[in-house]
Amino acid sequence: MTKSNFPSQTISVVGAGLAGSECAFQLAEMGFNVHLYEMRQKKLTPAHKTVDFAELVCSNSFGSLAEVSAPGQLKWEAEQLNSLILRKAKEFSVPAGQALGIDREKFAQAVTEEILKHPRIKIIHDVVESLDQIPRPAVIATGPLTDESLAASLQKHFGDEFLYFFDAIAPIVDADSINTEIAWKANRYDKAENAIVGQPFEQTGGDYYNCPMNKEQYLAFIDEITKARKIEPKHFETTEFFEGCMPIEVMVERGPQTLRFGPMKPVGLDDPKTGRYPYAVVQLRQDNKEGTAYNIVGFQTRMAYGEQTRVFRMIPGLENAEFLKLGSIHRNMFINSPKRLNKDLSSKNDPLLFFAGQITGVEGYFESTCIGLLVAQFLAQKISDKPFSPPPRHSALGSLINAITDEYRIENFQPTNINFALLPPLDEETKKKIKDKKERKSLQIQKAREALSVWKNSIL
Repeated sequence: MTKSNFPSQTISVVGAGLAGSECAFQLAEMGFNVHLYEMRQKKLTPAHKTVDFAELVCSNSFGSLAEVSAPGQLKWEAEQLNSLILRKAKEFSVPAGQALGIDREKFAQAVTEEILKHPRIKIIHDVVESLDQIPRPAVIATGPLTDESLAASLQKHFGDEFLYFFDAIAPIVDADSINTEIAWKANRYDKAENAIVGQPFEQTGGDYYNCPMNKEQYLAFIDEITKARKIEPKHFETTEFFEGCMPIEVMVERGPQTLRFGPMKPVGLDDPKTGRYPYAVVQLRQDNKEGTAYNIVGFQTRMAYGEQTRVFRMIPGLENAEFLKLGSIHRNMFINSPKRLNKDLSSKNDPLLFFAGQITGVEGYFESTCIGLLVAQFLAQKISDKPFSPPPRHSALGSLINAITDEYRIENFQPTNINFALLPPLDEETKKKIKDKKERKSLQIQKAREALSVWKNSIL
C-alpha cells in the first residue's frame, strides 16, 4: 500500500524491539504518523543491556539463508516487502555459514538511527502500565518481557491468564581466549583438509570454531552439568521451556546422550587431526563483525554464573575461556492468539488494538520481525476500510500467520518457528511423481514465491 491511500492519522506502537521497530517503520513509510513508546530509557528488562532499539538479547543469528529452507523463504518474502530489520541485518552480518549472523551492537545502533531520523515517527520514552494509556489504533509489540503492570492490564483485557515459557541465553566467549591448538574452524560437512587447526581467522575456510570431545570427556561434562547449581524459577512461575531454545541442563535430564543428538552433534565435523568426527562437538559462532566474540551455539542455560565458568571451561579449547557474557534465564510471555486474537492479530475485545512479535506466539527473532511487518499491513487495511487480505497460505508469511491463528490450536497453543511443517503439503499425486525430498521442498518454495508475488502486487 502506498502512503497516498491513507488519511493523516496517528498510530501508537508500544515496544521498540524487532517487531515494534519494523511495524513503526512500515506504518511511517505508508504515511501514518507513529508514536513509538519505549520504556528502556527509564526501565530495563531483565535481559536487555542497552537502550538501543531492536537489541538482540539471546542469539545473534536470524537463522538460515538457504534458498530451499523455510527460514530462507521467510527472509525472501520479507525482502520483497522492504523489511527494515532484514536490510540492516544483512548490512551488519557476520560469517555464520548458511545462517544470517549479525553484529548485534552495530545492528541495533543502525536500526535505532533509522527510526530516530524518520520524520513521521515520534519516540515517547515512557513505561506503559495500562492499555488505557494508549490511544487507538495501537499495536502492542512489547515482547515476552512485557512490563508487569502492562501484563496485568492485558490479563484483565483478555479475561484469563497468559501462557508462559522460559527462554535461556547462551554465553559469549572472548575469541582470543579460545585455544586454537584444539578448536578448529569449519562448517558442518567441510572436508577435514580444509579445516585448519591453530591458524588465524583469515586463513581458515569455515565460520564456526569446533571444540571436540572424546567419550570420557563428554560423560564427565554431562556429569558436571547435572551436578551444577541452577538458578531456579520463582515460586509463582511454571517452567514450560520452548523446544527450540531448550537449556542444556533440561536436555541432559532427558538422557546423557541427548546433547550428542542436539547442539553437540558431531556429524559432518571431521577433526583435521584425525580425519574423522569426534564423539561430540561444541560449536562457537561469531558474535560480532570484528570476530572478537563467539557465542556457544545451543548452550542456553540456567546454571549459576560461577558454575557456568567452571563447567564450560571443561570444554576442550575453552580451558582458559574469558566469558564476555554468561548465560541467563528469564520468563517469556505470549497470548493464546487463536483464542484471543482475530485473524488480523487484533484483539477480539478491541478491533483497533493489535499485537505483534513474540507476544503473539511466534518464536525467533525474524519470525517476530515478520509479524510486525504484517501487522502494519493489516492495520492499514482496516483503517482504510479495505477487506482483510492476509498473505496467501502457500507463502511462508501466510503459513506463519496461519500457525498462530488457527482455532484448532487453541487447546494446546505453543510458540512456533517457521518450518516446512507449517507450509501446505504437496498433493499426493505430486508426491508420487516427485520422490526426491529436496526437489519436493524446492517445489514448495516455488509455490510460496509465486503466491507471495501475486499478493504483493495486489496490496501495492
